Amino acid sequence: MNLIRAKSIEKGWDLKLGELARIWKGGCIIRAVFLDRIKKAYDRNPELSNLLVDPEFAKEIVDRQSAWRRVVCLAINSGISTPGMSASLAYFDTYRRGRLPANLVQAQRDYFGAHTYERTDIPGSFHTEWFKIAKQLKI
Repeated sequence: MNLIRAKSIEKGWDLKLGELARIWKGGCIIRAVFLDRIKKAYDRNPELSNLLVDPEFAKEIVDRQSAWRRVVCLAINSGISTPGMSASLAYFDTYRRGRLPANLVQAQRDYFGAHTYERTDIPGSFHTEWFKIAKQLKI
């Protein structure tokens, strides 16, 4: 829904996401009660930026996240691929953070190609001689 919302804004389509949920329920195999809940969320707030910030959806996701994490961990530990559940959990974790771990990606890029990185405590671009530090620490 968030992707559809973003494209609707970009293209000026003015899509009504609650109405889309209603149409989908009546016209395809996705005749789930879940679509009714999506429609109600957009009826409550037509400008809803994401279902994760709807009070009812947010409460349910937060209440169930421990079980969700256990299922994903059990699947991973059992060698069972759960790309949808795993990616959704990663999306949830990313969406609820004020700061993301992009600094790790920056550090990796700097390590392998001297691409520099930014820090959160001081402005500017930095490069670290990672091999020299590792040699000094005898890693």
